[in-house]
Amino acid sequence: MTRTGILLANTGTPDAPTPAAVRRYLAEFLSDPRIIETSRWLWWPVLHGVILRVRPRRSAALYARTWQEQGSPLRYHTVNLARALEDRLIAEGHEVLVRPAMRYGSGSISDALHELRHEGCGPIVVLPLFPQSCGATTASIADAVNAATMALRNPPTITFISDYHDHEAHLAALVGRIRSSWERRGRPEHLILSFHGIPQSYADAGDTYRDRCADTAALIAAGLDLTPQEWTLSFQSRFGPAQWLTPYTVDVLARLAPQGLSRVDVVCPGFAVDCLETVDEIGREAARHYKEHGGGDFYYIPALNASAEHAAALAEVLRPYL
Repeated sequence: MTRTGILLANTGTPDAPTPAAVRRYLAEFLSDPRIIETSRWLWWPVLHGVILRVRPRRSAALYARTWQEQGSPLRYHTVNLARALEDRLIAEGHEVLVRPAMRYGSGSISDALHELRHEGCGPIVVLPLFPQSCGATTASIADAVNAATMALRNPPTITFISDYHDHEAHLAALVGRIRSSWERRGRPEHLILSFHGIPQSYADAGDTYRDRCADTAALIAAGLDLTPQEWTLSFQSRFGPAQWLTPYTVDVLARLAPQGLSRVDVVCPGFAVDCLETVDEIGREAARHYKEHGGGDFYYIPALNASAEHAAALAEVLRPYL
């Protein structure tokens, strides 16, 4: 039986929490026209003349706060998730190989595809670890897959799963993660569902990412039996001066802080695994922001990461394509 190759694609991470490593990573990341939809003539002087001179040192300090012995959380959680998913599918009787891949930095999509082919995989299924499809994430991974196969004389048959924002199994895993947290800590008075933002101009140009985030948030809220007053959809990780999707997570926290709530929880359903944007931006900086504005207890509910529930949910997402 021919094995199916499964490529789990994520954004990527610097190789180390150092300015040099972060500079290399940001140079690739911010050179992607899917990330910065601005004329190269306008963007190049800003990127190379300002951002890559200033931002790497500051970002390296942030990465250092989340770095573990096994490396970047995004990388080791993605690697562990790939192993857990492979074990799950093999236990179900599927002939598969699952490999992690990064859109930017080391462990590239091209390298992972070549490894799957070298291991004798026939068809390959690409699953970007972004439940809500977006041009800056899912479409960029499609670009990298196409570029990696373009030069091959005998390219493999590739199936691309572009979105699973409303998949029943994935939603059940997220709801289960939140309920489990509440069983241990009690139910908060308010839940914020925070998604990574994109510039408003991208949405105005036709990107439906916001609608998918809103669908996911509403389905999770329904699964938790929340009233409209008990939860809020918000967006984080704004970069640059342009208008991004609103409301911003920090603004929602500032609004809730003076209301005397006993506790606010934040969950990030757009992040398959924990990373700088969840562990530090939400777990540390957003918590500090909330308390500085007079808020009480604050808790970040971790991502699904490499849990058995996550592996089982992704197995269900993949099942029709195996």
